[in-house]
Amino acid sequence: MTSTSPSSSPEISPLKSPKIVVLDDDPTGSQTVHSCLLLTQWDVDTLRTGLADRSPIMFVLTNTRALTPSDAATVTREVCHNLKLAIEAEAIAEFLVVSRSDSTLRGHYPIETDAIAEELGGFDAHFLVPAFFEGGRFTRDSIHYLVVNGIPTPVHETEFAKDSVFAYKYSYLPDYVEEKTNGRIKSDLVERFLLSDIRSGSLERLMQLKGNQCGVVDGETQADLDRFASDILIAASQGKRFLFRSAASLLTALAQLPPQPIPAEEMSKYMRSPKPGAVIVGSHVKKTTEQLEKLLQAANIVPVEIDVSRLLTDVEKESQILLKEVSDRVDQIHASGKTVAIFTSRKELSFADITTRQAFGQSVSALLMAIVQGLPADIGFLISKGGITSNDVLSTGLALPTARLLGQILAGCSVVRTPSDHPRFPDLPVVLFPGNVGDADALATVYNRLAAGIHD
Repeated sequence: MTSTSPSSSPEISPLKSPKIVVLDDDPTGSQTVHSCLLLTQWDVDTLRTGLADRSPIMFVLTNTRALTPSDAATVTREVCHNLKLAIEAEAIAEFLVVSRSDSTLRGHYPIETDAIAEELGGFDAHFLVPAFFEGGRFTRDSIHYLVVNGIPTPVHETEFAKDSVFAYKYSYLPDYVEEKTNGRIKSDLVERFLLSDIRSGSLERLMQLKGNQCGVVDGETQADLDRFASDILIAASQGKRFLFRSAASLLTALAQLPPQPIPAEEMSKYMRSPKPGAVIVGSHVKKTTEQLEKLLQAANIVPVEIDVSRLLTDVEKESQILLKEVSDRVDQIHASGKTVAIFTSRKELSFADITTRQAFGQSVSALLMAIVQGLPADIGFLISKGGITSNDVLSTGLALPTARLLGQILAGCSVVRTPSDHPRFPDLPVVLFPGNVGDADALATVYNRLAAGIHD
């Protein structure tokens, strides 16, 4: 096994131009690529490490989807300010910036793209490219769809459009843009790149864009975005500057990486020991709950539920009590040779306003990360379920400034590994599993693939 330190990056093709810099609003945007660095800090030196890495793509995990609009803008500006200095210091001539967000259109748009444009300036266009094929999301005739039980469904008809923080009314992307920009960008002024446009070639049209024109991009298959990305890269090499608000599939097209070193089915090879692992579940979407139910039926899994409603009475006191209760139980389960599945109670709680809800969420996350920090030091693997939970696991639970992405253990589910000098969990494989990815069996499948490395 190799360390995740930048000096031990896997052998991939030499650095290509332009460098692709992804500001990821949770740590799951890397779910279609591999062998690159994920950065949980964005000081100039850490950004320079990412820019100097051999991989053509790097991810800065801002976790802004978990923040208020104001804080999301502040963080984005800070990253871009430092990025400008790091790019200058590394003498990077050409780069593309991607604001990676949710493929079901949840997130701080246009707040983040506006902040990027203000700090880095001079973009000829910004594009919305929400297609994520591995997760059953595609865009046709500028309407974004999610495949639900085999049926393509406009995303505004799904549960995600009713999100308590990021609700929206439209699947037709030009109307979505007008809605989210409060009419600043009118629907009829949005440039539509339809499947016919993309498949016949868009270079000439791309070269004519200017003034940070807004465009929305179709994509039914990876080949569509591969073709679009090819035209984008040619236009960028000729001096055009583009900004993207996208899901993960565009990143596959832009990075142009070879297949990952170890196939998904064989990722138990990355386990550092034959010891049982741990699963931590924070996501509350319906799909996660279904997947959790299936996981709890798997062999050698023991559930530990955290009743987070107890935090409503006295956060500080109850957090300490819950931490001890859960940690003691986890130690017992691990000592018995079983894998523990730690999850927050599934009952949806009501709050007076969004600010109160987000503050409660942060309290829950703080408790979960304290539990992660106290997990048995010899666990064989860690599975983190939920985008925000996964970000917190990397940045707080494991305190990693950078991590090397190994690849995908399941479509849309990334695996990273801690460095060999980590003070508590050296060489630990960690699965970053988004809340809204996979079928009902997906979480159990990921567990079973890793558990294959556990020996009696």
